[in-house]
Amino acid sequence: MALINSDRRRFPCEPWQLVETSHESDDDGTLETLMALGNGHLGIRGSHSLGDEGVLPGTFINGFHETWEIKHAENAFGFARAGQRIVYVPDAANFTVSIDGEILTLDESTVLDYRRSVDFSTGICQCEVTWAARSGATVTTVVRRAVGFDSRGSLGVELRITADREVYADVRSDIVNRQDKPVEDQSAHDPRRPGRHADRILVPLHLHGSDGSLRLAWETAASRQRVAMAVEHSINAEQQPFETVVDQDESSVRYVLALGEGEEFVLQESVSYVTAGASAAPDRGETLAMEAQAALVSVDAIFAQSAAHYAQYWATADIAVGGEPELQQAIRWNLFALAQATARAGVSGIPAKGVSGSGYEGHYFWDQEIYLLPYLTYTNPIAARQVLESRHRMLPAARRRATELSVDGALFAWRTINGLEASAYYAAGTAQFHINAAIAFAAHRYEWATGDASFRQEMGADLLVETARMWVSLGFFGKDGLFHIHGVTGPDEYTAVVNDNLYTNVMARFNLRAAAAVEGHPGVTDTERQVWKQAADRMSVPFDEHLQVHSQDNDFMTLEPWDWSTPRSQYPLLLHFHPLVIYRHQVLKQADAVLAMFLQWQDFTDEEKQRAFDFYDPITTGDSTLSACVQGIMAAELGYTHTALKHFTEALFIDLDNSHGNTIDGVHVASTGGIWSSLVCGFAGMRDQGEMLHFDPRLPAGWSSLSFKLSVRGVMLSVDLVADAITFTRPVSNDGTALAVNVRGTVVELPMGEQTAVALAPVPIPTPSIFPSSFPTTGFPVIGQGLS
Repeated sequence: MALINSDRRRFPCEPWQLVETSHESDDDGTLETLMALGNGHLGIRGSHSLGDEGVLPGTFINGFHETWEIKHAENAFGFARAGQRIVYVPDAANFTVSIDGEILTLDESTVLDYRRSVDFSTGICQCEVTWAARSGATVTTVVRRAVGFDSRGSLGVELRITADREVYADVRSDIVNRQDKPVEDQSAHDPRRPGRHADRILVPLHLHGSDGSLRLAWETAASRQRVAMAVEHSINAEQQPFETVVDQDESSVRYVLALGEGEEFVLQESVSYVTAGASAAPDRGETLAMEAQAALVSVDAIFAQSAAHYAQYWATADIAVGGEPELQQAIRWNLFALAQATARAGVSGIPAKGVSGSGYEGHYFWDQEIYLLPYLTYTNPIAARQVLESRHRMLPAARRRATELSVDGALFAWRTINGLEASAYYAAGTAQFHINAAIAFAAHRYEWATGDASFRQEMGADLLVETARMWVSLGFFGKDGLFHIHGVTGPDEYTAVVNDNLYTNVMARFNLRAAAAVEGHPGVTDTERQVWKQAADRMSVPFDEHLQVHSQDNDFMTLEPWDWSTPRSQYPLLLHFHPLVIYRHQVLKQADAVLAMFLQWQDFTDEEKQRAFDFYDPITTGDSTLSACVQGIMAAELGYTHTALKHFTEALFIDLDNSHGNTIDGVHVASTGGIWSSLVCGFAGMRDQGEMLHFDPRLPAGWSSLSFKLSVRGVMLSVDLVADAITFTRPVSNDGTALAVNVRGTVVELPMGEQTAVALAPVPIPTPSIFPSSFPTTGFPVIGQGLS
């Protein structure tokens, strides 16, 4: 299997790098995402720095956004009122290089050699190009860049130029305000694509520059957030800049020089960004710009920070697969993307695209709790706690939203940056009440996995209690004595506003039980706790007696089957069919009931899981990038190893292959988190939140080994899996906490400082469930049922 499409082999198989050896402008947008750099707070897309405008170049700061009034065609009470959209902050990594009067560009100049790479082990992106100038000179340019980690608002860029003969060089470094450049609003053609503001967004507050130094500040027009940047240029010579130009939309520093044969011109650009909220002070821009200047560090220091961070990161977060070098490369790219989206985000959410693009407007969804926090909880628990702290800070807004929707407690926004609901389409937005359960689930998992004693008292109990209060007021005890939750949308957005969505009910049941177990929380009465327990114990969980399968909701089994002869060109369905057409058919955008059975694994029997998977997998389109990883995890648990590997591979290459056609808008960060879960929870079979960690491994054929580390209650546990054994290594530490795991039903104690190996017997391949002949087994998609 070649990285990217098998017929192109664009990227050579390098275990610690993504390397591009030829430039093809048609792929520039996708490559800008794949070569992006970020630290969770600051991100810069991987656009070319020399001469070319790029497709969607840009720089982003997590949480820095603009707001606007949402115009509803038909208004109604409780609709979201203000949209929120991440803002392109002014972009610094732009050079124009002219050699003997010729501006060097990839599209118009003669390129003799080209190599661009992003190094996973150091976090440094480098582009080296050898040019044949029209004047006869051979010129080599090398551009390197990295983001800071100790100084998370920092960006370092370095340009090196050499020539084989004396040349006249004119080099300009530009700061570009891309936010206010006219760009087509892509959301008009594809609702998954980001929108754009029509008016000026960044209003200048302070503009100053001299001798290669720039101090600039802007304020967003509506949200009144402020951003300042300081830029310091330095070269390897005594020469001063030829000119420094300052403008609200494009500032520049220019050098003009004669470059001798074999001489090297080095230009380093250190950039620092600082953001702040609204202020009425007259010097609010100048003061912020001075803060940015004070935060400047050298370019060499930024490169060193990045290398040091990734050396530490890979020592604990790497996942090694034996015998599959191309899969290994893709796994590391996905893990690298996870680090870029989360490492230094601080107390904030994680946008659906991280800081690699403007897709999904920079919003935080349930993705971060279900797909990203497992990875963070077991590799970087401090960062996991900070994400949950950001949710806790949104509780006041969530309580107000609950009041608007006539429910108690707190109701978290489906999509948001500032805590307020920003989803204008309620059927696939506000109706997804299950975000409350996702937050409760992630909070419970964090406390369980880390043993953080202070977390529940400081914020965990609040999150569990306030979400539980929402569920008991949203649902009701019916005439049948069961607790029902009506008018909701589950994870599968191809089935909207239904009654008793299985995923929602099962996760609400977990939420209610976890809240009922909270002791000593002020304001929680014994009566309230008893109601939570009763609602959980009597929760309606739809089940079809005829098919002996759990139904996705009360009416799902009565829907008309989808026509699976629909041509592949008409997927994703949401771009080719009205929602009402999709809603009345038996077709899934993503795993729904199957996801519930993965997350609440103790609540379902092996037979129930198998029959549900066999039923739902063939009718799941995978139009959502969140689906393949979950389908693969459940396939692995059931012993459908071939299907599991197929789903895993599909998820692994979602961005690298641009298989959903929108990688241009940024990395699908939730899917990269799903890759971590696919490996750890799928093929290694790890399950948590019981009495101890459980492991039921299913190593794919062709993989000689699988190795990773887990941070469990302060212990860094190493796990090594081969076909016939799983080995746990617990290091010597000051923490003498007893630690045990369950491997296929056997409890195994893990002594400190020792390796503990457990033999694994082969797992039989299950016989697929048989369903009525009307069930679709041919057409698109045919990825699941019976494959093993």
